[in-house]
Amino acid sequence: MRLATTYFIRTGLFSLLIIMSLGAYGQPQIYKAIDTKEFDDAAHHWYDIFDKENVIMPKKNQPRFNPADITHIADNILLYQKDNGGWPKNYDILAILSPEQEDSLRGVQRITTNTTFDNGTSWTHVTYLAQAYTETQIERYKAACIKGLEFIMAAQYGNGGWPQYFPLEKDYSRFITYNDGVFAGIIGVLKKIADNNSSYSFIDAPLRKKLIAAYKKGIACILNTQINDTGTPTVWCQQHDEKTLAPAWARAFEPPSICNGESADIVLLLMSIKNPDSKIMDAVQNAVAWFEKSQILNTRIKTIIAPADTSKYRISKTDKIVVEDNTGPPIWTRYYELKTHRPMFCNRDRTIVYSLAEVKRERRDGYGWYTYAPQKVLDHYKEWLKVNSITSVLH
Repeated sequence: MRLATTYFIRTGLFSLLIIMSLGAYGQPQIYKAIDTKEFDDAAHHWYDIFDKENVIMPKKNQPRFNPADITHIADNILLYQKDNGGWPKNYDILAILSPEQEDSLRGVQRITTNTTFDNGTSWTHVTYLAQAYTETQIERYKAACIKGLEFIMAAQYGNGGWPQYFPLEKDYSRFITYNDGVFAGIIGVLKKIADNNSSYSFIDAPLRKKLIAAYKKGIACILNTQINDTGTPTVWCQQHDEKTLAPAWARAFEPPSICNGESADIVLLLMSIKNPDSKIMDAVQNAVAWFEKSQILNTRIKTIIAPADTSKYRISKTDKIVVEDNTGPPIWTRYYELKTHRPMFCNRDRTIVYSLAEVKRERRDGYGWYTYAPQKVLDHYKEWLKVNSITSVLH
């Protein structure tokens, strides 16, 4: 009897959703697809990297929605959302879930731990829901989006920064986090609201005022954390202490340092601000000057096949080496040492080294030690100068 009742409820709800999605004359409502590429990293982690924190695991050949199925995808996002307004990381929001998987997720919605901004989480869900509501006018998407925005504001420190996880945990995730696009992603959402982006036109004036204030605090935090360790501002670290704002350690191989990859996203964000004030312009100019100074020429990183190397972390079947290449474009190391500004690398035991070859095989092949990201800033620089009538600091 219970199974029959459950079946009736589920099929009844399904029928109701079908009826609600019908437009005039009983025709299915067709909506414009919403880009889902920002969720790709989380989906990759769900399918390919085991995470003991996951409530559900993917099934073999788990079916997926088409990106055009925006109401199904948005309803999935609501299913993953916790009561505090945030989301856990490392799931595929396009996955067509079984009834058992759905029930498991509903069972933990009130357990408001493991909500995070890591791996493109929470701010991406807010972005999608805002677009889904704008496209469909379905009220539950608006309500969930606002709840997500309130989560973003609740997680913000008084100095304007954001941690990686909220509620706060007792490890390095408490630090102000620029790594993996966390800060740039959140600020990007708030900037759209400050810029009156049409996807957020449903936000009322009192909430909009609070969100714009959070945005301004976030920009101030960016400016206040720009590293100036030798008398001239450079760029940023992957993470900064939430109290002192100093560059800080994250994982054992992620030391306090000048980090060019994450900093490129921050500078592009600052460049996108219309009518920037002198503090923002100075921050951009100093960052651009640093990117030019720290670039490495005639160098390429080559991945080669190598004998399998087994560690407790992973099995490596390739290796990475630095080769001379006069045709190679400028490249940058991920880390530069504070004070000396030397290219720097690090092992899992926190040992600092100064060449890729000195990094143990598992980390040498399993981490992004070099980046081309600053080139995006340099490519955009001339246009930014022109728009803002500024003189170049480059030689």
